Amino acid sequence: MRTPTAVAVTILFAHTAGLLPGAAALPGPTATLAQQRETTPQRRGPRPYDEVITQRARTDSGAIIVHHVDDKWYFQIPDSLLGRDFLLVTRIAGVPVNFPGFTSAGQSVAERIVRWERQNNAIYLRSLSYEAVADDSLPIARSVAANNLGPILGGFPVQAIGPDSQSYVIDVTDFFSGDTPGIAGLSPAQRRQYQVRRLDTGRSYITSIKSFPLNVEVRHTQTFEAGEPPFDQRSNALTMEMRQSLVLLPEKPMRPRYADPRVGFFTIEQINYGLDAQKAASQRFIRRWRLEPKDPQAYARGELTEPVKPIVYYLDPATPPKWRRYVKEGIEMWQKAFEAAGFRNAIIAREPPTPDEDPDWDPEDVRYSTVRWAASTVRNAVGPSTHDPRTGEIIESDITFYHNHLRSYRNRLVIETGAANPAITGLDVPDELLGAALRSVIAHEVGHALGLPHNMVASSAIPVDSLRSPNFARRYGVSLTIMDYARQNYVAQPGDGLQPEDFIRRLGPFDEFIINWGYRVIPQAATPEDELPILRRWIEEQEGPMAYRYVPQFLSSVDPRAQTEDLGDDPIRASGYAVANLKRVVPRLVEWTAQPGNGYEDLEELYAEAVGMWSLYMGHVATLIGGVYVDLKSSDQEGAVYTPVPPSRQREALRFLAREALATPSWLLPAEILSLVGPPTGGASVANRQASLLSQLLDARRLDRIANSGLLQAETFAYSPRQYLSDLRAAVWGANAAEALERSRDPNRRMLHRVYLDRLAVLLRPPEPSQGGGPGSGNQPASPLLAQPNVARTDLPALARSELRAVRELAGQAAASGQTGMVRAHWEDIMARIDEILDQGRR
Repeated sequence: MRTPTAVAVTILFAHTAGLLPGAAALPGPTATLAQQRETTPQRRGPRPYDEVITQRARTDSGAIIVHHVDDKWYFQIPDSLLGRDFLLVTRIAGVPVNFPGFTSAGQSVAERIVRWERQNNAIYLRSLSYEAVADDSLPIARSVAANNLGPILGGFPVQAIGPDSQSYVIDVTDFFSGDTPGIAGLSPAQRRQYQVRRLDTGRSYITSIKSFPLNVEVRHTQTFEAGEPPFDQRSNALTMEMRQSLVLLPEKPMRPRYADPRVGFFTIEQINYGLDAQKAASQRFIRRWRLEPKDPQAYARGELTEPVKPIVYYLDPATPPKWRRYVKEGIEMWQKAFEAAGFRNAIIAREPPTPDEDPDWDPEDVRYSTVRWAASTVRNAVGPSTHDPRTGEIIESDITFYHNHLRSYRNRLVIETGAANPAITGLDVPDELLGAALRSVIAHEVGHALGLPHNMVASSAIPVDSLRSPNFARRYGVSLTIMDYARQNYVAQPGDGLQPEDFIRRLGPFDEFIINWGYRVIPQAATPEDELPILRRWIEEQEGPMAYRYVPQFLSSVDPRAQTEDLGDDPIRASGYAVANLKRVVPRLVEWTAQPGNGYEDLEELYAEAVGMWSLYMGHVATLIGGVYVDLKSSDQEGAVYTPVPPSRQREALRFLAREALATPSWLLPAEILSLVGPPTGGASVANRQASLLSQLLDARRLDRIANSGLLQAETFAYSPRQYLSDLRAAVWGANAAEALERSRDPNRRMLHRVYLDRLAVLLRPPEPSQGGGPGSGNQPASPLLAQPNVARTDLPALARSELRAVRELAGQAAASGQTGMVRAHWEDIMARIDEILDQGRR
């Protein structure tokens, strides 16, 4: 059976010729140049080759020959590449100062399949879509082609015919140096934000164009006239460097593998109109590298076999020597996982060749994947890959580790493991330990480049107390997959006996399962459809306590098992251990960060991050409240997909938060630190972290999930919104006037009282729901569990009004208790605020 993706390669190419007004019939991509000349109406003809490509030309040969003549750049396109699919990737190569968001050099802003087409004496670059397909043998394929016509990105008069009469020369100077829609660096929203008036062609130019056997790399600088540029505003200019990668896709597409929502892979999705279904049915394929065994017979017998073409990553020559070992190890950590899929030496790390060894080696050559070391203050690492949109085949990958990310892991090792890790004696973390953390980061990013998204649920398969066991930690680290955001073991306590590297994450059994599922060749399956029952069986017939599970990351705010940075199967117990360790670490921060002759910048940074970690642990517990366990299943599997967290666990979580977060954690406000770094201010302060937590506890989406829990199970076993709000009121204000008075002596508690009223006011007078957004509109959340309810139509305004009246009665009792000063003023203010909210709610 032919793959459905063939339709866009054959039908669409032939069909588009007839849709161009006045165009002659276009011969197929294999037609000779002489045949094309015979069928092409002649307009102003091309000039002689030597007049265009003069002796001054500097030529770079590759898939497309590139000529640089004076200030002009030319592509010489072989007629054998007309009609071939290319992937055009538009990246930002140089980021302006103060550019907002996480926009880093190398980030892709657009990817599209394009094709060179000839009409008369012009070559056109057309963008194509494989989002809609049908097998080209089916009648509907013509309709698919006719109803999915791609736009033309650029038109280029033929300047000359190649000397071999088998190629066309076109001038691409204006296309890349101008403000060409589709490949420019600024989005329409950014143009409005920076008040961009136009591209200044006098300050915009092509920096370089390199041609390789399978790709062409264009770098060009764009300077825009801008009224509000992000940097040097008096210049009224915004300059950025762009990189366009034109990659020739395989002539024979890789056989795709169907995706399964129960298994974590990045995917591509297509609507296949050729499927026998009573709707426009979609199909999803996973993104993966093409791995094929050198010895298919030995592979079929179950023997480990080397791949025909292994996955090879080259190190950046800029990688500091002392870290190179760890980068290599991070790449090759995946070899064991690929052995589970039957491949030996499937992924290899190599040093880049020297100019003497290979003068033509270039990291921009799509044949080479790299791990780049970026001299940047960014604290992150990324693992992108370039894939074939037709089949999901990963073509190449350039992982980037930003130098300052070492700082992130140094700080986290100190804060999260400093209490129990024998290697932590101060801010200067040993290279061996920091190298182990670096190795895990590289392995994580390589996992992304292998096609794997985050899988945050994996750590929840581990009992919390197992993380305190040296034997368990030495074998499994902190999670069952490197793709979890579980970085260091913050659960282990002093005296547990873990060695320094036992605190670091590593590959686990989930990684072996997923690589086998996605990469194992299935010889007995002749088609992707034949693979489906085998792939399903691998998922459904697992045994043992560590069976593979996957929950998409967008559900991390809903499923308390699938949160970022969490550890173990019990958020309350794990966060309790974490807080115990923080209470040991915070008093030592002054000592650990002190450096003769230096100020307190390191102390301020470490302290702020410690407060942030405390807030994160509190958030792990908060997710239990209104939480829903999500277990993705096929329709032939028993059991529920959505199961609310039991009410007893939600109440336990609220009691924990009342004790550890709503009550001011005075241990996190030590005078010794604050006297050196100043009083806490801004969003990172303890008070504002408390306020944020309380706002989350009163979020309408959380309350709506609590209200709907009765629909997912017997209502008598559900935690009703009325019960929850009553419990939360007691946690914030107190069960009676005496408790309320005592708590109101704390300024942070008084601040929480005001936040509480503000959030109830929003529920009582909710904003208008956002307009539009039926299914498929792009405005719908990825899951109904994340949907913003139409609050005005729910019971929430009524409950908010009831709660406000209950607090009003409590405030009246407190105000009448004979208190004076700030406490009395606070309660009088609370009554006035509630009266105002209720009065506005009646309007």
